[in-house]
Amino acid sequence: MNIALIIAGGSGERMHQDIPKQFLSINDRPVIVYTLEAFEHHPEIDEIAVVCIEGWEQVLMAYARQFGITKLKSVIPGGDCGQASIRNGVYALEESHSKDDIILIHDAIRPLVSAEIISDCIRVTSMYGNAIAVIPCAEAMLTTDDEQVSTGSYPRDGLKRTQTPQGFKLGDICDLHRRALDKGITGSIASCTLMIEMGQQVHFSIGSEKNVKLTTLEDIDIFKALLSEKRSEWLKQL
Repeated sequence: MNIALIIAGGSGERMHQDIPKQFLSINDRPVIVYTLEAFEHHPEIDEIAVVCIEGWEQVLMAYARQFGITKLKSVIPGGDCGQASIRNGVYALEESHSKDDIILIHDAIRPLVSAEIISDCIRVTSMYGNAIAVIPCAEAMLTTDDEQVSTGSYPRDGLKRTQTPQGFKLGDICDLHRRALDKGITGSIASCTLMIEMGQQVHFSIGSEKNVKLTTLEDIDIFKALLSEKRSEWLKQL
């Protein structure tokens, strides 16, 4: 099976809103619904699970019914940090799924993930055992010791900006989390960084600049603009 594990356990403090950012409504639709619909409509996704912030589980289920999210099969309690939420999610799935099932871990607040990104993550995971959606680093990268000034730079060709989904075999990602706990690693910021901290290699799948993560109010503005976007007819199609 190919299972989407949507991580919606955060409170969204940096957005400074009264409700978690994954439940904010944009154009009369909650952010998390856009995300769920991307996986609901993808033909290769068999099932959806959501790691949900405490107290919002019934709201999530109501939205799933309202917007026809039929692939949502389980809602799992979040943890006290991102790594803990992902761990809760994969451990819960392990109880009822095969270790060879593919798990696509995805941020609830990346609502514009495309079918192409999902497909490529599944493809690379099937080939190599894991896949991290990435995009090139287009900016000049400067190094700093004090966050104020710089006297050095880092070659951008050697850098990738990571996104989600991040794909794994279920047995592998559960084993990774168990070994990380044994080593006392509990605060890794993403599944890909946890893999690297544990000495393992990760493989790249395609991402997109449009696969934006809604962290600040400016990101909401970008999301709204992308929703209404229509590419100019004179631009060449790649």
